[in-house]
Amino acid sequence: MARRRRGKSINGWLAVDKPLEITSSTVVNQVRRLLDAAKAGHGGTLDPLASGVLPIAFGEATKTVAYVMDGSKSYRVTLKFGEARSTDDAEGDVIETSDHRPSADEIKAVLNEFTGEIQQVPPKFSAIKV
Repeated sequence: MARRRRGKSINGWLAVDKPLEITSSTVVNQVRRLLDAAKAGHGGTLDPLASGVLPIAFGEATKTVAYVMDGSKSYRVTLKFGEARSTDDAEGDVIETSDHRPSADEIKAVLNEFTGEIQQVPPKFSAIKV
């Protein structure tokens, strides 16, 4: 016999604006406790250094996470030219610097290389499980 979950039976989705420096799991746990929801899960991990929309499913909606997250996504990023870091993110130590800043034309010339399916190696420190 399955054990009964504590909390209210809430079904549906909630889009949360995840702040920087907090994990996706922490956000889900905080929202689940706040709503006293019996069951909750998120639709994709954002690294602690990333902010943005974190879809949270409740109750029966957790069964649809794989289908909902199968759609296309878009990202907005901010980057800093001229630094290489030990962890490939803003938290790492600066290991190399450069004064070169690519021009708009140089950037446009390589953008097509980042369209479509791309084989990419994840950073050394990432929330992705390989």
